Amino acid sequence: MQLQDLVINDIKPLNITDKISDLQLLFNQLTYSHIPIKKDGIYIGCISETDAHCFDGAKTIKDCNYTIEGFFVRPTTNWLDILEAFAQNDSNIMPVLNKNNKYVGYYELNDIIHLFNETPFFAEPGGILIVEKGIHDYSFSEISQITESNNAKLLGAFISKMDNDLVQITLKIGNTSLNDVIQTFRRYSYNIVSGHEEDSYIESLKERSQYLNKYLNM
Repeated sequence: MQLQDLVINDIKPLNITDKISDLQLLFNQLTYSHIPIKKDGIYIGCISETDAHCFDGAKTIKDCNYTIEGFFVRPTTNWLDILEAFAQNDSNIMPVLNKNNKYVGYYELNDIIHLFNETPFFAEPGGILIVEKGIHDYSFSEISQITESNNAKLLGAFISKMDNDLVQITLKIGNTSLNDVIQTFRRYSYNIVSGHEEDSYIESLKERSQYLNKYLNM
């Protein structure tokens, strides 16, 4: 499915001269966090449901235009940037403007998330591995080399946490047991934060520790 096929146009922007009560009524009928607003036929931004219910319904939207948030995306915007725009604006509706800044519709957050869930990172079988290393010591080329040296397929990777001088990278790995990959990452001085499969190295240490304790207690 093309991203542009997800554009919905069943909600037309309200006019800035409409009453706040019209806006409040629309919010009561819908489950969206924001409603698009236009002025002289041109999209100028969105008003949130929270703000809309703070004002007297007899006022016009123009009286409260300082609450309008001017976010939008283009039909050519890639889905990761669209997802980021949703997060930055704390919205579940994202207006879409063409190259002439004409409102053509909107994206719904659930549709974009569903598209994200269809990517190999989520759809393909595999294990999740989180590794950690110094922020100046890691590289994605090295991470790929470590993974592929074990005949594993790297289905996706992203930086999931940065804290002071350390960075955590979340990996989705297919086509192999994670244990072999984990041991190789350790040899390259990566700390293993989490592995979705059982880590045989840790299990082996536990078994040896239990054996040693048993021997010492004899």
